[in-house]
Amino acid sequence: MSQPIPTLYVPRDAAALAVGADELAQAIAAEAARRGQAVRIVRNGSRGLLWLEPLVEVQTPRGRVAYGPVQVQDVPGLFEADWLQDGPAAARHRLAQGPTEAIPYLKNQERLTFARVGVTDPLSLDDYQAHGGLQGLRRALEMAPAAIVEEVVQSGLRGRGGAAFPAGIKWKTVLAAAGQRKYVVCNADEGDSGTFSDRLLMEGDPYVLIEGMAIAGLATGATQGYVYVRSEYPHAIATLRQAIALATQAGWLGPDILGSGRGFTLQVRVGAGAYICGEETSLLESLEGKRGMVRAKPPLPAVQGLFGQPTVVNNVITLASVPIILAQGHAAYRDYGMGRSRGTLPFQLAGNIKQGGLVEKAFGLTLRELLYDYGGGSASGRPLRAVQVGGPLGAYLPESQWDIPLDYEAYAAVSAMIGHGGLVAFDDTVDMSHMARYAMTFCAVESCGKCTPCRIGSTRGAEVIDRIRDGREREQNVALLRDLCDTMLGGSLCALGGMTPYPVLSALEHFPEDFGIPATARASAQPA
Repeated sequence: MSQPIPTLYVPRDAAALAVGADELAQAIAAEAARRGQAVRIVRNGSRGLLWLEPLVEVQTPRGRVAYGPVQVQDVPGLFEADWLQDGPAAARHRLAQGPTEAIPYLKNQERLTFARVGVTDPLSLDDYQAHGGLQGLRRALEMAPAAIVEEVVQSGLRGRGGAAFPAGIKWKTVLAAAGQRKYVVCNADEGDSGTFSDRLLMEGDPYVLIEGMAIAGLATGATQGYVYVRSEYPHAIATLRQAIALATQAGWLGPDILGSGRGFTLQVRVGAGAYICGEETSLLESLEGKRGMVRAKPPLPAVQGLFGQPTVVNNVITLASVPIILAQGHAAYRDYGMGRSRGTLPFQLAGNIKQGGLVEKAFGLTLRELLYDYGGGSASGRPLRAVQVGGPLGAYLPESQWDIPLDYEAYAAVSAMIGHGGLVAFDDTVDMSHMARYAMTFCAVESCGKCTPCRIGSTRGAEVIDRIRDGREREQNVALLRDLCDTMLGGSLCALGGMTPYPVLSALEHFPEDFGIPATARASAQPA
């Protein structure tokens, strides 16, 4: 009886490609051929353990066994160690990580949205269905639109792009709105620093996003969808386009979804890289072929969105969370989390962190757990000092706030936000006055220019911080900076200008010494 052909998994994710995954796959195939050994190489998505990329997995009788980070020069030695047969020497190899599912970083997660990422071939229709795909769509096809919406409402799912608005309420508004045509738009313009969950999912499990968008269409009466992806994600764009074509051929999309008589079509649109186009109304302007500038609200996009029609605008992770809610029921999803923050969120660990990667966990864990239990502390070996949570508009949290549960309301109570779940860690060498200035200059560069508080306030803000750092009339300029931040918070049209004060004020509040403010003067720097 012939032996089964060994199967190896080598990620095709952009993070793995950046450290040589393509060359590694070629080297494995070449070494196997040189030894007369037939192998099957599957290009999967990334498991999210980015410090171990390229992470190669070998299918064995005890499950998939991981090795990483594997370089081309390591390949002959791994074959010598009999890694294809899970030999004793392979288990002792310096790159051996043991059974993939038993790696603590992965084992201790609650993977709902990312359940298939890194497990399946991202473009295999059969793989997707074999691992629970399409169950949510099939159930949705048997339900009335209002019932689908109610399932999402009851799940407690909130927007994962940053605003945390209840997804079901937005869908309910679109369903009730009158329009000649309705749309579903996926905001895949992932531009926040330290974030990569959208990209990992689009490259590693594109069908879950497609399924989620189709369900959103069925729920709201929308028949056309667009995925708006930033141009800096070429691999995600290519994967999505291939997946949409295959899903359409299979009847998962098109005028007659799975023979139901109900239709939904989907297209990819590529943004030019403007950060402001991550704001939903700027994104819609860009989709319409205009310059990406913020629209005044009301009207809300749910009432007058794309081309003036009712439009669902949700982030990638929000839409990709929908299939499991429909497949398993709202209660199963709602069981995860705490308070009004239900379900899970893929947290992304970046910056000065030893074990960077993606960690999908239920709401309620702490920043300290993420930084040390998963991240392993700083990459530099120095003490961690500050963490920015929620992208470039998020607050800088000092160690005294690392034990606050990761919950939307708990973070809002300390003038912070969870946002898209991105974490950027800094060790004790960071100059927080420099980071505060960076927040203002980032806003100045990325502003669409429509409103004065953002366009002018950010430029003046950087100038005021320079004067504080230089010691020029420091007390007066600190007061001026706080007054300027208050104007930006209350007067900006969108979150870019409205939230830039968060990192600035948090740096000033928690790290006054970096601005040259002595501890005794800290009380006088408090807001009135």
